[in-house]
Amino acid sequence: MAISLQSCNVRSAFQNSSNSTSPHQLPSSFNSQRLTFPKSCSSTLKLHLTWGASVAACARRSRLQVSCNKGVDGLVQEEECENRESNEVDKGLTCVMKFGGSSLASAERMREVADLVCSFPDERPVVVLSAMGKTTNKLLLAGEKAVSCGVSNTSEIDELGFIKHLHTRTAEELGIDQSVISGHLTELEQLLKGIAMMKELTLRTKDYLVSFGECMSTRIFAAYLNKLGVKARQYDAFDIGIITTDDFTNADILEATYPAVAKCLHGDWIKDPAMPIVTGFLGKGWKSSAITTLGRGGSDLTATTIGKALGLPEIQVWKDVDGVLTCDPSIYSGAKPVPYLTFDEAAELAYFGAQVLHPQSMRPAREGDIPVRVKNSYNPKAPGTLITKTRDMTEAILTSIVLKRNVTMLDIVSTRMLGQFGFLAKVFSIFEELGISVDVVATSEVSISLTLDPSKFWSRELIQQASELDHVVEELEKIAVVNLLHGRSIISLIGNVQRSSLILEKAFNVLRSNGVNVQMISQGASKVNISLIVNDSEAEKCVKALHQSFFESSESSDFILGGGYGKASNGALQHHT
Repeated sequence: MAISLQSCNVRSAFQNSSNSTSPHQLPSSFNSQRLTFPKSCSSTLKLHLTWGASVAACARRSRLQVSCNKGVDGLVQEEECENRESNEVDKGLTCVMKFGGSSLASAERMREVADLVCSFPDERPVVVLSAMGKTTNKLLLAGEKAVSCGVSNTSEIDELGFIKHLHTRTAEELGIDQSVISGHLTELEQLLKGIAMMKELTLRTKDYLVSFGECMSTRIFAAYLNKLGVKARQYDAFDIGIITTDDFTNADILEATYPAVAKCLHGDWIKDPAMPIVTGFLGKGWKSSAITTLGRGGSDLTATTIGKALGLPEIQVWKDVDGVLTCDPSIYSGAKPVPYLTFDEAAELAYFGAQVLHPQSMRPAREGDIPVRVKNSYNPKAPGTLITKTRDMTEAILTSIVLKRNVTMLDIVSTRMLGQFGFLAKVFSIFEELGISVDVVATSEVSISLTLDPSKFWSRELIQQASELDHVVEELEKIAVVNLLHGRSIISLIGNVQRSSLILEKAFNVLRSNGVNVQMISQGASKVNISLIVNDSEAEKCVKALHQSFFESSESSDFILGGGYGKASNGALQHHT
């Protein structure tokens, strides 16, 4: 431990050679040490250092007093440590803190996340982590290559080499034993050999394959916290009670999850308090007992599920942007943070393309009435976005503009619809049979226009997608005339539906002035979303023009920032902003 003291333009350093590995404790030999200062030093210097403590230990507060007088040596004394006023066990866990892959992309980023987690001394969080950086994508590519590369060549797969190098280098740079991940790396290579031998990659195997990312990132992070002296315990979500359907690659969480998770995490905390570090994105199928995944971005859903299970006062989702934004910053750099959202607004934003949140992640938070705060791990001082059950919508008009690309649109026309019952049931039974989700629907007396959700195809081969769409058209043509339109985009205007006339007036004026023809429009009676369908080639131009009109013109100063928040304590707001 090195302590540098500076006074009267003179620097002196004290170095202790203790073997203590915890930065939270003073070594026992540090009861009295002498520092020699030059005679020219004639002032008095006091230095106060506070060492943090792990969540389970007493708080050690040590004061070093250095007296510096002319011709007199300085004396460093340690005061006795003070115990915490109350037991940590009685206080319990206080929040969930979830960090995504970009926040954990390297050893440096992991250090910063660890510093961030430990920078809130009054919090006792459950930490939920995604895989490091692009690990999930690399694992999927490795699996696809293993199908055709042959067993003897699996160890040469580039993506496997990348994953090994990333995780071993991170462990080395953080100064932790590589044994925490070596077993998983060996098992991963064996799995790829099995895929190569079978020459197939099933959805069940795919979920098992991608689980290695979260399993390794959480083990590295927990080991690093323990190295720092912050007591932490790693958990795999599929072992603590996250119970799901057996819909591999896109499983849903079942109600039995909540009591199971509460029993495990709360029980362990009572017996031996330690910061829980939990894998996001993963679960266990209730019939198969196999590892399942919750769909892309599923770590958000893990975080809100744990928050509801434990009844915690706040859920924090740490991203690489300053909260939820008024539009995708990759489309338009003028995007602004949205300070407040309702759960309904956040769910619509997520479903229709906003990458900040998982589409299903708001459901547990809404059911538990737990505020969700979206923050930037790269810029912790930014206020972020607070999501609550209700907010003041008096002044709010438009909240955000979301773009969903690569949408397929179907026009279904039949005069037999007129005055007939059961026609819509026949149409939607065809989609149900194929497991295809419908995004947006608009109907008239003799026609139905709808769009198909492309996210439901993310795990399917393109050939399979084309075959399914051909089958849809073939079945629908038995009862109607069908027009299949590719290359469409959904522009969703998320805002105050009580002012929908104003939103539509302004939006259509903007689109008309830009020569854009809206091909379909949909708005639910009680929703917060108005959806417009345009050509893919025009979509980005539309988003930019709409954003400039709604959020940047002189008339739009209150279009977003009006309104306040619902349930959230003042203390929480002050603490995190």
